[in-house]
Amino acid sequence: MIEKVYNMSTRTEYVIEPVIKDDYVHYMHMVLHKGQALPTHFTNANIYMTVVTGTLTLSLSDEEFKVYPSGSIINIPFRIKMIAQNEHDEILELFVVKTPAPGSEIYK
Repeated sequence: MIEKVYNMSTRTEYVIEPVIKDDYVHYMHMVLHKGQALPTHFTNANIYMTVVTGTLTLSLSDEEFKVYPSGSIINIPFRIKMIAQNEHDEILELFVVKTPAPGSEIYK
């Protein structure tokens, strides 16, 4: 078999799950309900956030919050303070791709 297959949950409950974590990429799946948020943190890689369903409310580097609807792909550089949350009634589902993977030689 040439390909490698990964599985993720398809549930609609709160989840922050790594789907792929290797030397090249971290691929995360997240589901947040209204009022739920990721912990405030600094990005540990260059990241791409893809909003699949719902609306993401996001503040970067203490700037004003901005709203991103489904279909949005947001690129956030390395070492940026981030607050990501769901302030809307619809379930927020998103994927986060960290590339190169945290710990890569590029970040040293």
